[in-house]
Amino acid sequence: MTTKKKWHVMPAVVATTIMSFCGVLIETSMNVTFPTLMKQFGIDAGLIQWVTTANLLTVAISIPLSAYLIRNVSEKNLFVSSNLFFLLGVILDSIAGNFELLLAGRILQGIGTGLALPLAMHIILEHVPLEKRGFMVGVATMTTCFAPAIGPTYGGIILHHFDWNKIFLFLVPILAISFVVGIMSIPQRKIETKTGFNFGGYFFLALGLALLLVAIERFSLWLLLLSIMALLMFYFSNKKKRLISLNVFSNQRFVWFMYGALVTQAIALGISFIFPNYLQIGLHQNTVTAGLFMLPGATFVFLLAPVSGRLMDELGYFKPIVFGLTLASLGLAFLAFVLPNAGVKLLLCGDVATKIGMGLAASSLVATSLSQLEREEVIDGNSVLNTLQQFSGALSTTVVSVIFGWAQKTMSNGSMVGSRISIVLILAITLIALGLVLKLKFEARN
Repeated sequence: MTTKKKWHVMPAVVATTIMSFCGVLIETSMNVTFPTLMKQFGIDAGLIQWVTTANLLTVAISIPLSAYLIRNVSEKNLFVSSNLFFLLGVILDSIAGNFELLLAGRILQGIGTGLALPLAMHIILEHVPLEKRGFMVGVATMTTCFAPAIGPTYGGIILHHFDWNKIFLFLVPILAISFVVGIMSIPQRKIETKTGFNFGGYFFLALGLALLLVAIERFSLWLLLLSIMALLMFYFSNKKKRLISLNVFSNQRFVWFMYGALVTQAIALGISFIFPNYLQIGLHQNTVTAGLFMLPGATFVFLLAPVSGRLMDELGYFKPIVFGLTLASLGLAFLAFVLPNAGVKLLLCGDVATKIGMGLAASSLVATSLSQLEREEVIDGNSVLNTLQQFSGALSTTVVSVIFGWAQKTMSNGSMVGSRISIVLILAITLIALGLVLKLKFEARN
């Protein structure tokens, strides 16, 4: 492989992660619009959550394709393709007048994001020295984490003054800037050897993940069994012709640190569904208040992302990860305890504590998990991590929306009960992540 001009790593990483930024911005801003969309389209919480879930699922199933494309297509061409997919989806949603068209646009955006996400991490892992890698992962995380810092507020203000379609329309200039910066900073490279693609395995993987989410949403045992069968078909197909190297799962340290990274994603997506809906439905707040509520905590996540990477470079992984997960657990426990009678201010305190913990732990968990792999395993490990991160976000959103919808239909105070059960569930998986990291540290010390 040869390059015609020099890499400009920082702008290349920022340009590539801008699509992730826009994707998360849309996702967190649209959460504020869900009560409005449910009324406009005449649908319930279980169906409206697919605005987020379909996008995250598409991202998840696009990432394995991106791992193949990174090996077989120039980074520049891959960047251009992902940007165009995302832009087309944004334009489609800016004119969407029904739920089906909105969903189609979100799926196109998911394809663009799914192609871009592994590309950003690939650029960091291939072109940044190990001693600076934690900082650069923090920069990439910071770019994406800035979106939830402003997303709900952005969505609330847009919905207050305009219609929800403008959430998409106003992002077109940002995507245009990303396109220009990426074109200028990512060099073209010549691909000298190409590998085949396991289309059968890819189909079964996509089908299995999609059926799993639908099975959970519909409480369907048959769909769950079909999902398991499809994933087994993927496993056997992958053994014959590799789509993703599953050997990375034999590395216990990689798997356990990756689980922690998946938990931080589940926290972020779960909470971003719970509070905008609970504040509007349960506490009868307006869209601007619901949006502003998410701003302080998300701002801390944004500010702490590069700090976490720098702390990992200087102190090692253990302290920022353990302190972060501990603080997130305390924040979630506080929320679960005060929720039945809490007003906006108390809920905000718990949300901020949880988000500070997430900000300290998230990027360190990603960087540490990938650093457990051999160099030749990193591309596949990155693909696995990114796929499961997006799927964990989709799974978290689906589970929380199902609990929320069930409680609303069966109880007079359903929005509160559904929110509380969801937070307790998120707390449980966070405590498991903390326990696994502590166990790894104990084993390393011995």
